[in-house]
Amino acid sequence: MADDPLDSSPSASPALRPRREPFEYGLLPIPKLVFPEGTLTQTLSQLKERLAPGGPRVGAAALAEALQIPTEQAALALGTLAAVLPAEDPELGEDGAGNGDLRDLLLFLYIQSYKRLVPRAHKDSPAVADVWPSTSAFDGYLSALSPIQFVRSNSRRFMPSQADEEAHQLSYLQKHMANILTFLADSVDGEGDDSMVLTMETFEHLGFLLQLSEGTPLSEAATFFANSDPDMPAAPVPAALVHDWILQHIASALEFMAEKSAAKENSQHNAFDPDVTMSDAVTNTRIHSSSPTGTSAPNYPGYYRNASFVEGCSKTSVVKQASDLKGHSIKVLNCHDSVIYILAPLKYATVYGCSDTTIILGAIGKVVKVEHCERVQIIAASKRICIANCRECIFYLGVNHQPLIVGDNHKLQVAPFNTYYPQLGEHLAQVGVDPNVNKWDQPFVLGVVDPHDSLSHPAGVSDVQAESATCLDPDLFTNFLIPSWFEVEGPTKYNPFTLPEVYWASQRKKHVSLEDIQKNIRELEIDDNRKKELACALHAQFKDWLYASGNIRQLYCLQGE
Repeated sequence: MADDPLDSSPSASPALRPRREPFEYGLLPIPKLVFPEGTLTQTLSQLKERLAPGGPRVGAAALAEALQIPTEQAALALGTLAAVLPAEDPELGEDGAGNGDLRDLLLFLYIQSYKRLVPRAHKDSPAVADVWPSTSAFDGYLSALSPIQFVRSNSRRFMPSQADEEAHQLSYLQKHMANILTFLADSVDGEGDDSMVLTMETFEHLGFLLQLSEGTPLSEAATFFANSDPDMPAAPVPAALVHDWILQHIASALEFMAEKSAAKENSQHNAFDPDVTMSDAVTNTRIHSSSPTGTSAPNYPGYYRNASFVEGCSKTSVVKQASDLKGHSIKVLNCHDSVIYILAPLKYATVYGCSDTTIILGAIGKVVKVEHCERVQIIAASKRICIANCRECIFYLGVNHQPLIVGDNHKLQVAPFNTYYPQLGEHLAQVGVDPNVNKWDQPFVLGVVDPHDSLSHPAGVSDVQAESATCLDPDLFTNFLIPSWFEVEGPTKYNPFTLPEVYWASQRKKHVSLEDIQKNIRELEIDDNRKKELACALHAQFKDWLYASGNIRQLYCLQGE
């Protein structure tokens, strides 16, 4: 059977692509989950032997014992697995509190060995000589630069594109697919290649790592399982046949990507990379600036139909509602001195390389990831959030799980969720975020070193715990008002997350103080000229505060209603 003709070329069938979610949101910097490549196969085989006698399902306690890790880390691993599965596993649960399928768990643990694509060397190293004095636990390139300096020192020309990353993921799967199939396959009587077989059910578990561009189930595209009678289970097929089919489709996909990349490099009139999809970054921008505020490029559904992008915005405000977004994820990249409103129910969100920006993420049902940001304010309602390599940022959170903090962070603050918009309650229900559970003040802190990133993982460096976040002083807490630009009605009239009493008390005190100030001013026995002078002084001080606090752009947004 191994020599049977394979499916037709991808031009006549759906293209095989990696699922980006496990690689982007499913990698955990827990040393005991990352096995050296030389012993990866042996270690996972031994782990499978230890776990298999307990049945096809694995819980946190069994995983913790098998890996010799704390139960909290095992629960985090299962919760992360649940967040990146292509479909909900009822026995594992949306939160990962149940028992996971051993096959999914083995795939999840295998890709913990994945190394992210390294940025290409910068051609103008003197341009990045203005370095940020390091307070890092290790000396290395990343610790010499602040998060934004690092991002800027690797401009879009030198940072991996979305297609570069996807090709890197496919190449990783191409290299490791034989081992992956070995873990999934069942042994049967026979010799050579025929002794290891895969059932159709097990084959579908490869959908954790691979997908077809048109959303077709893998088994429907494979000739050896296609058109199987639903009333009669398909016979298992040799793992070697599955391996050949996958490798051919990966090779075809990589060849197609290489042709696109060559065409892009040979085309001098294109201002943007054609392999990066961005929904129009400023489609609903209310405040425009004379400087460039964002970029957009054509949509290539063969690659990124599941993601929308807001990229390169500067000194502007951007609003995205559900009707403006494509797919189930959003990426906010390299935005500066702006306010970004993402008022839609989504599964995933990434914020990367932003500075001096306020970003509102309305309802994210799986994971929010914030990386390499400086002086940003993130207002997010989400199941989970991961914060990595950020500096002087404030996170106003409504999260059902502990915020995960990893990498080289400095001066982070967390606070309770502080805003609402008319459809927020509906969006939270739609993606499964529970506003009655908020663990904003219970950070889960892992290590500084990220074993998946060779740049931040210099050889011979031992890991230490990352710097945690502190709770924002209640006296500095303020509610954030989202402008009602579109006159959309909805049932949400207030913040659906309960505000802790200490923050409520501070809000009440501020309200009373403001009323007292207004009363005292009215009772002052001064002439009209003095009143005008006082009003001008108050106005000037308020304006200075608006600029110093960064709230001036929000005021412009409110004035634009």
